[in-house]
Amino acid sequence: MESSDARIFRGAAIPTALAGVVAALVSLLLAGPKGLFGSLIGLAVVVVFFSISMVAVNYAAKVSPHAMMAAALLSYAVKLLGMFALIAVLKNVTIWNPKAFAWTVIGLTLVWILAEARATIKLRTPYVVPDSEARR
Repeated sequence: MESSDARIFRGAAIPTALAGVVAALVSLLLAGPKGLFGSLIGLAVVVVFFSISMVAVNYAAKVSPHAMMAAALLSYAVKLLGMFALIAVLKNVTIWNPKAFAWTVIGLTLVWILAEARATIKLRTPYVVPDSEARR
C-alpha cells in the first residue's frame, strides 16, 4: 500500500474507530451488554468490509487502472453477500442486539465514507501527473 493510500486509510479508520467506541457506549447505555456486543460486531464488520475494499482496489490499481472499477464492484458484491450471510447466521442468536448492530453499521458506514472523502480531499493528489519528457 502506497503512503498516500495508507494516509487515506488512517484518515478513515481512526474516526470510524472513535465513533465506534461512542456507538458502543451508547448501545451499552440503551440496550445493556447485548447492545454493546451488537455494536462491537457492527464496528468490526464496517472496519473489515471497508478495509477489504481498499486493499482490493489498491491491488487492482497496481495491476491495471481499468481493473479498479471491476475490483470495486466485485468487492461491493462480496460485502453485500457477506452481510446477508452474517445476518442469516446471527438471525436467531440472542447474545446480541440486532438494532444496535444495524444502527452502528449505518452510522459507522457514513462516518467511514465522509472521513475517507475528507482524507482524500486533504491529500490533494493530482489527477494527471505531467510527464516532463512528453512536453519536449
